[in-house]
Amino acid sequence: MANSSEEFRLTLPGVSQDGRLPRHYLADGQGAKKNISPPVEWYNVPEGAKSLALVARDIDAPEPEAPTVPFNIWVVADIPPTMKGLPEGFSGKDTEAGIKEGTNDLKKHGWEMPKMPNPGHRIEFKLLALDQELNLGNKVTVDKLLEASEGHVVGEAVFIVTS
Repeated sequence: MANSSEEFRLTLPGVSQDGRLPRHYLADGQGAKKNISPPVEWYNVPEGAKSLALVARDIDAPEPEAPTVPFNIWVVADIPPTMKGLPEGFSGKDTEAGIKEGTNDLKKHGWEMPKMPNPGHRIEFKLLALDQELNLGNKVTVDKLLEASEGHVVGEAVFIVTS
């Protein structure tokens, strides 16, 4: 087994696991700064990875018919495995290197936090290392990404913060 320094890991710089996501990344924001995509960094991408995909979702989202149904906040596909992260404010910029941002559950393109009915929701960032590029076309969604990645995941890293 690889030691922890070689483990495929995902982090949000400046935020500890289970720590609070700074307000300027949230819908309520901090002054003029709001709904800015947070920086994400990753380490030790597994061998054999041809692309990476990132999904951020509120895993405590209430749904009237079900106790909790994850609410998709951000989906990014076809990230080159040579990249080490995405900088703060990456969402909405012209994507480079074939990276594709998708549509979230607010029907918005890119990073968009919903207004939280109450604080303390857990936001899960999940990075998938895939043995192929997904080529999802122009309409990238979390469901399409997860379906296309079945059988192609060579590694998974998760980081959870609270809103």
